[in-house]
Amino acid sequence: MAAPSSKKRLVHHLDTPFSTSSWPVISLDDQDSILELLCHLLSPIGQHRRLHIKPSKGKRAARREKKTKMQLDEPSGSVKIQPPPVPELSASVDVGFNSITEKLGSLTQPSDGTAHSDKRYSMIFVARGSQSPAFNHHFPQMVAAASRYLPDKEKIRLVGFSKPCSERLGSVLGIPRVSSVAISAHAPGADALFALVQNTVSPVESPWLDEAACATYKPTRIGSVETTIGTKRVKSEKE
Repeated sequence: MAAPSSKKRLVHHLDTPFSTSSWPVISLDDQDSILELLCHLLSPIGQHRRLHIKPSKGKRAARREKKTKMQLDEPSGSVKIQPPPVPELSASVDVGFNSITEKLGSLTQPSDGTAHSDKRYSMIFVARGSQSPAFNHHFPQMVAAASRYLPDKEKIRLVGFSKPCSERLGSVLGIPRVSSVAISAHAPGADALFALVQNTVSPVESPWLDEAACATYKPTRIGSVETTIGTKRVKSEKE
C-alpha cells in the first residue's frame, strides 16, 4: 500500500524589512584546506587538556574525591607537581556559542583603535553542517556590525563549514563537540591560517547597517515558509 502523500501549508512570520547579511561563499576545497590548518593550529590546546586537565564528572564526584583526599594521610613533606602552563594560543581562542556571541556584541561599538586592537577577533569558524540554521543565523549580522568600523584588511572573516565537523573540532580541542571557534587578532602561530582565510573568504557585507541609519520608513514585511503537516495520531483501542 502506497504511503499517503504529506500535506503542506504556508506558515507566515514577521520578517525584517532591511537587507540581511549572507554567509560568505567558500568553495568546498577551500573549506577543507582551512579546516586542516585550523585543526593543526588548535591541536596543542587539546593535547594539553588531555594530558593535564582532568575531565569533570560532576559536583558530587568532585565532593567525594575531595572528602577521600582529606581522609587519607598525606606525607608532611609531599610536594604537588604543578602542570605546565597552557599554550600561549589559548588566550587568543574562544570556543562556544555564548562566549563568541557576547564578545561580538561588545565589539559593535567604535573604538579609538587601541582598546580593541588585541582583543578583537580576526576569524570566526562555525560548524554549520552540524547545526540547525536557527542556531547560527545571527553570526553574519553580528560579524558585519563588529567589522563595520574596521579597514577592509582587518575586517573579521566568517567561515561556515558546510560539512559536519563539530566532532572533529571537539576531538582536536579535547572536548565532546564544538559549535564555533573564534581566534583573536595577532594570535601566535595563526599567520598561515589567516593568510589563507583572507585570500579565500570575503568580508561580510552589511548594507542593512546603512539602511538602518537612514530615516526612511520601511513597511512591514511578512515572510512565508512552506511546511509539512504531520499526520494525526491514531488512538488505539486500549486508549
